[in-house]
Amino acid sequence: MPDASHSPAPRSLDVAIVGGGLAGLYAIHRLRGMGLSVRAYEAGSGIGGTWFWNRYPGARCDVESLEYSYSFSDELQQEWKWPERYGTQPEILRYINHVADRFDLRRDVQLDTRIVSAVFDDAANRWTLKTADGETIEARYCVMAAGNLSTPRVPDFKGLGDFKGSWYHSGLWPHEGVDFGGLRVGVIGTGSSGVQMIPIIARQAKHLTVFQRTANFSLPARNAPMDAERERRHKAEYRQRRIAAADTPFAIAGHPKPTRSALDVADAERDRDYEAKWQEGGSISYLYSYTDLLVNKESNDTASEFVRNKIRATVKDGRTAELLAPKDHPIGTKRLCLDTDYYETYNRANVALVDVRSDPIDTITATGLRTRSGQAFELDAIVFATGFDAMTGALNEIDIRTTAGAVLRDHWAGGPLTYLGLMVSGFPNMFIVTGPGSPGVKTQMIASIEQHVDWIANCIGHLRSAGLDRIEATPQAEQGWVEHVNAVADSTLYPLANSWYVGANIPGKPRVFMPYVGGYDRYKRHSEAVAANGYEGFILGRRTPARQDAAE
Repeated sequence: MPDASHSPAPRSLDVAIVGGGLAGLYAIHRLRGMGLSVRAYEAGSGIGGTWFWNRYPGARCDVESLEYSYSFSDELQQEWKWPERYGTQPEILRYINHVADRFDLRRDVQLDTRIVSAVFDDAANRWTLKTADGETIEARYCVMAAGNLSTPRVPDFKGLGDFKGSWYHSGLWPHEGVDFGGLRVGVIGTGSSGVQMIPIIARQAKHLTVFQRTANFSLPARNAPMDAERERRHKAEYRQRRIAAADTPFAIAGHPKPTRSALDVADAERDRDYEAKWQEGGSISYLYSYTDLLVNKESNDTASEFVRNKIRATVKDGRTAELLAPKDHPIGTKRLCLDTDYYETYNRANVALVDVRSDPIDTITATGLRTRSGQAFELDAIVFATGFDAMTGALNEIDIRTTAGAVLRDHWAGGPLTYLGLMVSGFPNMFIVTGPGSPGVKTQMIASIEQHVDWIANCIGHLRSAGLDRIEATPQAEQGWVEHVNAVADSTLYPLANSWYVGANIPGKPRVFMPYVGGYDRYKRHSEAVAANGYEGFILGRRTPARQDAAE
């Protein structure tokens, strides 16, 4: 039996960071710059987070490259050259690795390390984290930067273990890639990942069967090589553009704010506006056509029907077109996909669409799958494009608790509770980057990451300068914020959709609206005002004697 007395001493840090993606890397840069000892723990064998894992065919960002990038260094944003309007997964990962090298971040990242538990010792005022390999880390503060879309959901289909072919998940794609040439392939799911991969797999496979439960709206990306003059203009105005972006709901600049309701213009003019946005490409531009597309159902109907008519005009088979035309949610209330030739793909002779809402998948068989009605599909490969346990999955996979008896899974049993999406009552000194209750997933994510990390860094700086070492959200502030998040959502059309915003893709998950949809601009002003008002809604204090703290 090993001698516990000879176990290595726990690593002691000022800040332990969980996750080595875009958020974890910026947290290293920002907190290390304050003189703090930090280390990020990443489960993957490389940095990059979602862009490390999601390597499926066609994986690409749906925010334009010149926007989807760090803003903290002007030299960085000036020197980096994006080759296309929308960045591909390999290019974005190359960018992330460049940032890590340029700012010497790798020395504070520990790869292949999964955090399995985090316990806050109330008396010692410290977090103790344990890895799957048994390593122990102690830290004054813990920053959860594990990501919102980092826990892949593989449906629990009967018989999956019996399948003789190969199966894949979009979020766990083999790094060496997959050759579908000559194969009969089934793709299950038509969300963002499915929409991106289906056209590419269709060109490779002998036959592709798409199993769709819910149709999703998708707009043309109009991707193209980066226009050199456009890049030059954008970079010349980068600082002003970043400032302007912070004053928008989506943290994306360059789209004139609409001034009219969709119901205030004649049908012909409105269709011309939608057509111009359709030709321009991009989701934000389309949703910015009018002021009320996300709050007025009648207005939204005009935008939804325009896209449905585009689908009908593109897809030659009428039945297939109607299955692809969403009718169960207003456009924009679920994640709005961007595509290249998605709808056109269904005109190919080797592509078939199966409606598994009317005839659900019952069993995975040795040679394919069978639906509830008994219809059998012979397949050589199955791809699950079924999404993630969004926003809460990554934290619920870690056993997070305190010696005072709080357990995060229990605290969130009825749905996630946070204050500002940054902290959870009962869990002192634990910060979350773009957690539930924040606008992150509804914005240009890197902007929200930087805003959150800056808030956390400023908060820790405030505690240190004031001789304090503990901060905790009050239950009252947390409850008030959750009520506000839901009240804002209820004032929009978002609750009309069964989306991963409410956990609808995870069986048994509590139905609570998770993101803050009041806008990045509104959230940023509010969270900064909370800090300026002495961290209103938080309890600040000192638990560690000054001599002990100095010794650390």
